Amino acid sequence: MPSKVPFNLGLTRFAFHWQRLYLVGALIWAIDFTTKVWALESVSPVKPTPIIGSFLQLRLVFNPGAAFSVGTNVTFIFTILSGAAVAGIAYYAIKIDNRWWSVVLGLALGGILGNLTDRIFRQPSPFNGHVIDWIELPRWPVFNIADMAIVCAAVLSVVLITKEIPPFAPVGDQKK
Repeated sequence: MPSKVPFNLGLTRFAFHWQRLYLVGALIWAIDFTTKVWALESVSPVKPTPIIGSFLQLRLVFNPGAAFSVGTNVTFIFTILSGAAVAGIAYYAIKIDNRWWSVVLGLALGGILGNLTDRIFRQPSPFNGHVIDWIELPRWPVFNIADMAIVCAAVLSVVLITKEIPPFAPVGDQKK
């Protein structure tokens, strides 16, 4: 069911959804970037800092791969795939007709951009940079805010798909 616009500013309901998507994405990216700058200055790569005993610790890791350090030798491929995912989200953003799907894609966008920023601009070289991870749980890879946003987007998308909530309006209803 399409969401209702509470007031009219001359914008379609689709404009509100893509604006929400980009706002969520920008917020996630900013939080991720800020916390990575903080982690680089404050978190040790050698000795973990316990927050909740050994359950939650902070430890600085430079990850050249993806989750679980998969693909450590193909960082450039992850950079290209991340760029393609961002382009895909941007393409579909103006077609979103559900507030929850706009949040899902905003979370994904912010998370992907957070890690993509590291891959493009961080050492060892442009487009081959290592992602800054700094949150550690037992028996789990060290991760960051961007990773959390991507996982939340995946979980929420499964919930929406299970509830059969479509991201797009029916074809004849897309110009309203």
